Amino acid sequence: MPSSHNTSDVFFSVDQLSRAIRVAGIGLVGLFAGAALAEETPATAPAPSAAEQLEEVEVTGDGSQVVLSKEYAGGQVARGGRAGILGNLDMMDSPFSSTSYTGDLMLNQQSVSVADVLQNDPTVRVAKGFGNFQELYMIRGFPVFSDDMTYNGVYGILPRQFVASQLLERVEVFRGASAFLNGAAPGGSGLGGGVNLVPKHAPEEALTRVTAGVEGNGNAYGALDVARRFGDADSSGIRVNLLERSGETAIEDQDRALSVFSLGYDYSGERLRLSADLGYQNHRIDAPRPAVTPWGEIPEAPDADSNFAQPWTYTDEEQLFGVVRGEYDLTETTTAWIATGMRDGSEANVLSNPSASADGVTSAYRFDNAREDKVLSGEAGVRTSFDTGSVGHTVTVSVATYSLESANAYAFSNFAGFAGDLYNPTAVEKPAADFFVGGSLSDPNVTEETDVSSVAISDMVSLLDDRLLVSLGVRQQNIETGSFNYNTGAALSSYDESALTPVAAVVFKPSAQVSVYANYIEGLVAGDVAPEMSGSVEVVNAGEVMEPYKTEQFETGVKYDAGNLGGTLSAFTTSKPSSYVQNGVFDTYGEQRNRGLELSVFGQPLESLRLIGGATWLNAEMTRTAGGLNQGKDAIGAPELQFNINAEWDLTAVPGLTLEARGIHTGSQYADAASIIQVDSWNRFDLGARYLTQVENKDLTLKARVQNVSDENNWVSVGGYPGANYLVLGQPRTFLLSASVEF
Repeated sequence: MPSSHNTSDVFFSVDQLSRAIRVAGIGLVGLFAGAALAEETPATAPAPSAAEQLEEVEVTGDGSQVVLSKEYAGGQVARGGRAGILGNLDMMDSPFSSTSYTGDLMLNQQSVSVADVLQNDPTVRVAKGFGNFQELYMIRGFPVFSDDMTYNGVYGILPRQFVASQLLERVEVFRGASAFLNGAAPGGSGLGGGVNLVPKHAPEEALTRVTAGVEGNGNAYGALDVARRFGDADSSGIRVNLLERSGETAIEDQDRALSVFSLGYDYSGERLRLSADLGYQNHRIDAPRPAVTPWGEIPEAPDADSNFAQPWTYTDEEQLFGVVRGEYDLTETTTAWIATGMRDGSEANVLSNPSASADGVTSAYRFDNAREDKVLSGEAGVRTSFDTGSVGHTVTVSVATYSLESANAYAFSNFAGFAGDLYNPTAVEKPAADFFVGGSLSDPNVTEETDVSSVAISDMVSLLDDRLLVSLGVRQQNIETGSFNYNTGAALSSYDESALTPVAAVVFKPSAQVSVYANYIEGLVAGDVAPEMSGSVEVVNAGEVMEPYKTEQFETGVKYDAGNLGGTLSAFTTSKPSSYVQNGVFDTYGEQRNRGLELSVFGQPLESLRLIGGATWLNAEMTRTAGGLNQGKDAIGAPELQFNINAEWDLTAVPGLTLEARGIHTGSQYADAASIIQVDSWNRFDLGARYLTQVENKDLTLKARVQNVSDENNWVSVGGYPGANYLVLGQPRTFLLSASVEF
């Protein structure tokens, strides 16, 4: 493991931070346990009702790291969401743009994964990982890798490739850079936004829900969701979720098997709030349809339900993960919190991703890989509020740490590959993966270690009777990585750099319905290491480590809340540096600038109508490039226009019946750095219906949904990995049917 060392007396090493959080965890767990035992209602006083207890939690949970924001009108989104170390903020108090999608929305739309949920968001587009089947999300023209999402605010805990929606109560989309709020994303993405996933916990009422359904060509599933509250005033809750899915998807000959288990515990007392969540997910796809890298011109998109995967390919991922979070009100004005999580995961893949010419002729080879991850991640902090005269202060101090140990191995077949055809795919005999091998697939060596640590402090200042909120803060971060030889385990290279990332933000509320905000915040990823050669040019500073790349974001916007209808209109600009060789020297010369306008709308304008929608206009421009060759050109895979509208309508003439419709538009995207090769714009239309009735005094909900109603054939994304231009074919017409019974 690369050595850890202090950059100065005031900076912590990862080891020191890890020890500090573990010690703090032991102390706080003891404190929490003692507090929980002490929180007994006096014999002379009547026990508070569940409603009274929850109301009390809502008051003490302002900015809470545990208590969630209430649902907005219509129940599809929440009033607020997590803003990193600032905790859960109401949308009108937050100087950032975000949307939090609820568990009810996921259930009603029969969502399978996080990607299905984010199809509702006008600022997000779903792509795939580079050479794998990772779900990947493009926000403001920059990728968010699925392993850079947070789980209840903690990095690195979630399954890397795919997260089942059955596990989740909320999917929170944060728009914009967040290096101060969350710390640097350890996977090196998240410059344009982030996603926080909130696990399910027990609701106020007892729940037993059994669901059976089918998707596509026979991918059948069964799910069980059970929750109970207990203890004084129902202060404790347990929730268990089980899911089993198997069969062919809407893509021909592509089979998906998915097993999910989760166990969630929560406690809400007068001063103490706890949550503990354990999850297991095993996800396998046989013959997964791969991405396609174009040779020159873009080939016409094949039929959306066709599958040009080789039958011997598969992707298989198994993950065990968990996170514990607690907070305790030390006084009426001071709260301490701690969270820690872990993940133990393994992946195995046999892949064959083709390259294709304009006429659909392909070439591909076999690529196998194995990966085993062990992650430990956590944070701790204290928040206190006080007044100086007529000025209110909320000061937060936090420390965070993330540690990854990843073992990897790979094996390639001959790179000469084998020929194929996108429009008339044929199976070939599986070639031997013995041409280029790194490590042992059955027992991979540790090839990567990453440690990220940080210390942050902020002050949210309130003036003019809380109508003006000013937030200032700074986070000191250290990124340390090491790479090791696949075959011998010997150290190859290391990276150890620190950076300071500030935030300055303001919110002004001229009325209860309007909130105007602005922010300056930075993103942070590890810089590059200078190569030995650049083409035929020898690099004179080979091996030099670049400082971490910091994106600079300026954003301003206005929010509106009419009680039943809300929305955000924002304008932003983000500048991201990059490095290349100039006059034999590798340095940070380049820059990409993404500017845009975003509109999001949500709520229940009529008693029978619920809406989610909006639009994004984006200009992603290469403002400084090597030799000025592609200066002024558009970035790869950044559509200029995105538009979404999702509506639900309750038919008063047929009580219990709800109709759904969703439209998605994505503009054209460039697939080369010179902005010559272009992928056409595309549209998708979805329809659905659900019917709630009672059978023997039990609630029965029947759901039907058709995605991509017109069965359009489209390339829906370009790249996702920086500089890559691979194409992902859109989902075919897909039928989803399910029935749920609640006891």
